[in-house]
Amino acid sequence: MAMAPNAPGAITAGPDLETIRAAHRRIAPHIHRTPVMTSASLDAMTGAQLYFKCENLQKTGSFKIRGATNAIFSLRQEEARRGVVTHSSGNHAAAVALAARWRGIRAWIVMPSNAPEAKRKAVEAYGGEITFCEPNLAARETTAAEIIRQTGAVLIHPFDDDRIIAGQATAAVELLEHVPAADFILTPVSGGGLLSGTAIVAKSLRPAIHVVGCEPKNADDAYRSLAAGHIEPMENSSTIADGLRASLAERTFAILRRLVNQIVLVTEEEIVAATRLVWERMKLVIEPSAAVAVAPLLAHKLPVEGKKVGVILSGGNLDLARLPFA
Repeated sequence: MAMAPNAPGAITAGPDLETIRAAHRRIAPHIHRTPVMTSASLDAMTGAQLYFKCENLQKTGSFKIRGATNAIFSLRQEEARRGVVTHSSGNHAAAVALAARWRGIRAWIVMPSNAPEAKRKAVEAYGGEITFCEPNLAARETTAAEIIRQTGAVLIHPFDDDRIIAGQATAAVELLEHVPAADFILTPVSGGGLLSGTAIVAKSLRPAIHVVGCEPKNADDAYRSLAAGHIEPMENSSTIADGLRASLAERTFAILRRLVNQIVLVTEEEIVAATRLVWERMKLVIEPSAAVAVAPLLAHKLPVEGKKVGVILSGGNLDLARLPFA
């Protein structure tokens, strides 16, 4: 049996720019158009003109609400009435819970037992029905499949879904409307939904732009996968960037191979330093996963001197009682 285009594992070319613009119109009544901010201090440190797309100020505290809202509001009524299910360590979980509440449907959320407490509480606050599982992908997928068997709920995958990719891509649409002449655009990479959508938008609007995925050295499966030409499994996810512990899907891997110029790795120390610096200099609360896209610039790992650089600050959800630099 052929899989539907949005079924996890189904390979597609990804959403095109027209589909992404339609997603933008669909979600616009529900989300924030987050600000693009600059910092003279960080410009001086990097020698570049930096433009930060502040998805840490987005509803639910991350870009994930974009994809979740697009996916859930794209469901047919007969699908929506069955409710939705997802598996996530936090930001996508919260986004699905809130978007489902907006549509008036149930949301079953599978979370690993080691998910940050702040992210668990957010899911509960938005009305998500949490089921905990062991902290590995197999357990997440098995638990979600059992919920689907029992309830008939529709799976909203964190990244292996064109509707999710299209929604996440809308952050890049807004950023490049603000900085149409950007030379570089940087995002964190985990499962690849944000980077895939960003790359589609960036290369459609500005083919010469350099699209960079940023990844912790301690969770470098995207880097290894693109180098090898096939998906390499996650071997070590002991990173402070808890939102970047997923592995690529065939769908996102195919898009990244086609459109992303490079993946750059950063150390745990560089992530913590970038997190703290953005807090201190820009007065922006970002989580370590977001700082992963700032760290390569501060560590001078990219040739950005004199260039315009867009950076998507992916989120600001972390446990304030356990700051990484405390």
